Amino acid sequence: MNLFLTSTASASSTAGSYSTIIMLLLIFVIFWLFLIRPENKKKKKMEEMRSALGVGDEIVTIGGIMGKVVQATEDTITFETGEDRVRIQVKKWAISTNVREEEAEAAAKGKKKSVFSSGDDKKDE
Repeated sequence: MNLFLTSTASASSTAGSYSTIIMLLLIFVIFWLFLIRPENKKKKKMEEMRSALGVGDEIVTIGGIMGKVVQATEDTITFETGEDRVRIQVKKWAISTNVREEEAEAAAKGKKKSVFSSGDDKKDE
């Protein structure tokens, strides 16, 4: 009888350890889906935006300086700020947004919204 109880106890502890492993894996998968994966997508999108910058694009740096690109190399951007034509050279990683690209995305979202609108937003005459 003692042998039967011992084997049952070891079987239940094995099942308990499997459920613990499964729960840890489940937590890792959820963590990856909701935190790591979106951050990687965001980084990839930023890298694509920075590599696609060209002369004439309007940009904003991570410090908030706005300007128009006048020269782009593999890892640096030179841009002019305002009417005084001051040129600033920064690394590409210091660019936070491409203003024209951002405006085009906003316009595309605005068009999608108007296509699906219900017509309630019409003005009363």
